[in-house]
Amino acid sequence: MWGGRFVEEPDPRVAALLTSLPVDRHLLRWDLLGSLAHVTSLAEAGVIPPLPAADLARALREMLAAADAGTLALNDGYEDVHSLIEATLASRLGGATAGWLQTGRSRNDQVVTAFRLDVKDRIRRLVDGVTALQGILLTRASQVTDVLIPGYTHLQKAQPVLLAHHWLAYFWMLNRDVGRLRDAFRRVNVSPLGSGAIAGSGFPIDRARQAALLGFAQISENSVDATADRDFAFEVTAAVAGLLVHLSRWAEELILWTTQEFGFIALPDGIMTGSSLMPQKRNPDLLELARAQAGGGLGSVVTLAVMLKGLPLGYNRDLQEDKAPTLTAFRAAEMATAALHLVADRMVVQRERMAAALRGGFLTATEVADYLVRRGVPFREAHRLAGRVVLAAEAARCDLWELPLEAYRNVSPRFEADVLQAVTPEGAVGARDVPGGTAPGRVAQALEAARATAVIQRAWLEQVRVDQQAAEARLLEAVPV
Repeated sequence: MWGGRFVEEPDPRVAALLTSLPVDRHLLRWDLLGSLAHVTSLAEAGVIPPLPAADLARALREMLAAADAGTLALNDGYEDVHSLIEATLASRLGGATAGWLQTGRSRNDQVVTAFRLDVKDRIRRLVDGVTALQGILLTRASQVTDVLIPGYTHLQKAQPVLLAHHWLAYFWMLNRDVGRLRDAFRRVNVSPLGSGAIAGSGFPIDRARQAALLGFAQISENSVDATADRDFAFEVTAAVAGLLVHLSRWAEELILWTTQEFGFIALPDGIMTGSSLMPQKRNPDLLELARAQAGGGLGSVVTLAVMLKGLPLGYNRDLQEDKAPTLTAFRAAEMATAALHLVADRMVVQRERMAAALRGGFLTATEVADYLVRRGVPFREAHRLAGRVVLAAEAARCDLWELPLEAYRNVSPRFEADVLQAVTPEGAVGARDVPGGTAPGRVAQALEAARATAVIQRAWLEQVRVDQQAAEARLLEAVPV
């Protein structure tokens, strides 16, 4: 932005390097809303005359309607979306009327206001997508409450668990991600408008009313902090990156499960791809790309942290670079969430392969030790004796529930006939009857708890949507005409 202080025309090469319009054009709608709230507060405070206030409000409303309809021209050649809007107003109303718009406002508080509104909306949309993904998880988990699979540690078979229990682990992972996003939303939901460039507005505007008209819950407490702070972008991007890490882990597991070596799930042709050379190939490219998105999210966190770590107060032009990494993280999360939703909805559970995988690996060896503990043997001794039983089964080339009772009694006389039921996969799963365990009754309870949690999340989403719509309705009713 150049003004009367300069006697030399800006070097076009500098203008090209400084422009942020290719990135911040997505703030158009939010900047128009912020400008409407600003004009309204200026008019209500008697700072600008009624006629230009009404003209500005009318033109901004028309531009907002055109932006929502996708018909507002977004020509290049401007320094940023703010100068584009001001130039458009000048072309429609004349420079004198358009010139009132920036009264008592800096681009410093203007841009961060629009940015916060945009981030709020992106959080809402991302939480909506994650909640829908959790809904698919609940549906699929409810369909497989009778299916057992090997649980893995170190990618080695460990203990049998219900498949529903395994998938609910991802539900609760995603629930923590939603919790972090919702928590960050509270700190994003603060209006910096009225902070000016650094010292606050020089006019008696009602900042609380501005905030209410824009749907913010509160106003910022310090004008220097309000314009120089990007903690909210860093915090939200970190939360999004955490979500992407979880989605990447799930995508990686599903990729493994589609392999011939595992074969736990099958994916239909419609969401697989082929090879340019090998005719037999069916590749889970969608999952691989979802897995890759975590890189963009984590890179965005680093970008923002490095950008912020050396900045003195207050605003510095470095902060122009805050939007691209934030937008990158959100877009990566939206892609990965949509991909996992599609795969989770269409994957086919291969029950026979899962059942076959329960054999071998001696997954119920812990049950042997627990059985002895219940009969008065200290755990470390029980652990040693269970290892002896595993050696016997290994020598007999059979699973633990197929090993003759005599072989058990050769290890310890404390074994009785009921041990053969205790060491079946079903017996092992049923024994894990504690809150958070994999016993069928506990998993049924967990499903109900997850459904209740999903209801709460959907209620929050609806409240956020209603609050923003109500704020915009109040704003459009309040603008001077």
